[in-house]
This record gives sequence, C-alpha cells and structure tokens, in this order.
Amino acid sequence: MLVTGFPAGMFQTNCYILAQDDAQECVVVDPGQDAAEPLFEFLDQSNLTPTAVLLTHGHLDHVWNAYDVCEKFGIPAYIHPEDRYMLSDPGRGIGPTMKPFIEGMTFVEPGEVIALADGDVIEQAGMSFAVDHTPGHTQGSVVFRTRVDTENGPVEIALTGDTLFQGSIGRSDLPGGNHEQLLRSIADKLLILADDTAVLPGHGGSSTVGAERGSNPFLVGLSGSK
Repeated sequence: MLVTGFPAGMFQTNCYILAQDDAQECVVVDPGQDAAEPLFEFLDQSNLTPTAVLLTHGHLDHVWNAYDVCEKFGIPAYIHPEDRYMLSDPGRGIGPTMKPFIEGMTFVEPGEVIALADGDVIEQAGMSFAVDHTPGHTQGSVVFRTRVDTENGPVEIALTGDTLFQGSIGRSDLPGGNHEQLLRSIADKLLILADDTAVLPGHGGSSTVGAERGSNPFLVGLSGSK
C-alpha cells in the first residue's frame, strides 16, 4: 500500500496520499495551502486519480486547496459538520490575529461535501477509513484510521490532523478549541489503540501511539476509556 505525503505552504501542513498497491485510484488527505501543484505533479507521475478528499478539520492550512482538488477531479470532500463553515468562511476559525492574512480573498466550498460522523467507515479507492470524532483542537476535528499490510503483518495508521503530533498536541486557543476536551479525545480515541499504530500528524514527523503514550509530555498520566 502506498502511504506518502509532503509538507506544503507557509504552515508546512502535511498533505497525504494513500493508495492500494498497483492501483490507479487514491485518496487525498488535507490538501492545504500550496499543496495543489506538487500534488497534481505527483498524481500525474504516479498515474493516480483521487476519488475523495478527506479533511481532518476545517482550519485553512488544511483545507486551502480542497476546492481545487475536488473540482479538478469531480470528487467529494469529507468533513465533520461542526467544521464545514470554515470551507467558505475560514476567517471564523483562525482568530483575529490571522484574519488580515486572508483579507480580500474568496473561499468556496467544493461542489460536493459529505458530512462525517463518529464511527463512520468510508470506503474509497479500495480502502476503508474509520472515522473518530476528536473535538478539542476544533469542534469538528476527526482522525482517520486505516490498516496496511507490512512484512510483519497488518498495522493500523491514524491520520491525526492537529489532534496529536510527535511529542505534542494541537493548540486549543483558536475559536472552537478546548484543551480539556482535546486531552479527553486523545485519551478515549487514540491512547486505546495498539502501541504500533502509526501516527501521521498534520504537521511534523510521524510517530506511533506507543511512543507518544510513553514520552509525549502532554499525555503524562492520561489514560483512555471506552
């Protein structure tokens, strides 16, 4: 299975591409600012066509090029309804300090937007993605989980957006953020996963659930429950 990505834009937001081995279809996750050009180049070189755009949350640095990708390929964008408003009005999600940065710009949501809910399973490009609603960074933040086959057996991947990073967690000081809620989401939806679950975050390098459970300073003493 192909799992690759690249950081894009001034925020260095990770845009991911996932596809089955030897497939011609793929899924794109979080095409943010300046992601479209390198994404299109990679897709062309790899002979891949996306069937959907998955959005971990509505912040501008993660959804900036969602419209462009969806319109080019005629595909839907998936986002939690709590964050959908940011597709067309991103200023409401970034706070007054950053609003001047996008003053005068116009944003339009993709032609087809599909609402996500906790517990959903998305079937796209021959892959299944489980949806975990993880509010706290934003009210509509989600994590997408899928499984990949490795030489050591199947391993789960968690695309965590800005909920959990390598050695850190998402900020909660923007509109819709809540620190205690974020910690509870991580505890209840991520720390219950197997130690070898790969964490592919919205910024920075990858990690595993076990590594974050053991060394992430924000998670000391935190435990999950179902």
